[in-house]
Amino acid sequence: MQHRYKTLRREGDKEIVIRKSRFIGYGTPVASEEEAIAFIERIKKLHRQATHNCSAYVIGERDEIQKASDDGEPSGTAGKPILEVIKNQGLKNVAIVVTRYFGGIMLGAGGLIRAYTDGAVAATEAGEAIVNVLHREVFVDVDYTWYGKLENELHARQYRVEDTSFTDRVTVTCLPLEAEGDAFIAWMTDLTQGQAVIEKGEAVYRVEGE
Repeated sequence: MQHRYKTLRREGDKEIVIRKSRFIGYGTPVASEEEAIAFIERIKKLHRQATHNCSAYVIGERDEIQKASDDGEPSGTAGKPILEVIKNQGLKNVAIVVTRYFGGIMLGAGGLIRAYTDGAVAATEAGEAIVNVLHREVFVDVDYTWYGKLENELHARQYRVEDTSFTDRVTVTCLPLEAEGDAFIAWMTDLTQGQAVIEKGEAVYRVEGE
């Protein structure tokens, strides 16, 4: 798993008008090529009457899967510019569709490239680019006498706390960076003088800065 990668927060869409043609950019995060294809097909069905529904997607830790479609526009004037926006912005696991309703004015090859580039940028703006960072769940179970110190130390070192459960003991769900997981557990053990029951959970992504 990647320790950090840039993607879109959510599915979003934004419309722009260029020389009377409507361009609607749709962007979404995807986890697989199947999800990307399903998203593209859904937008195509939504805009059956559109002149073109051009698309591109990039998937994989090393961008292993890259596909683009001009959907009837002149070769290289639509799908490739959309793909280049995804790559130039450093986005991963993202699919974009730019829908066009022809407005009666020909744009020419250069004009189409600029228009689909702008449509793709609009899609990424609507979907909101974020950075996902890999963390590791660590469950720290302590007696109530340790909780105050534990809370203060976690706050002082600005560790992310996902949840705190209060029963006969206190269980704090911490989220150190994946790369720091073992060091964090060692620190917890030392901090609580071995009194904490510590358990590793799953690796999870959280948005940087939130």
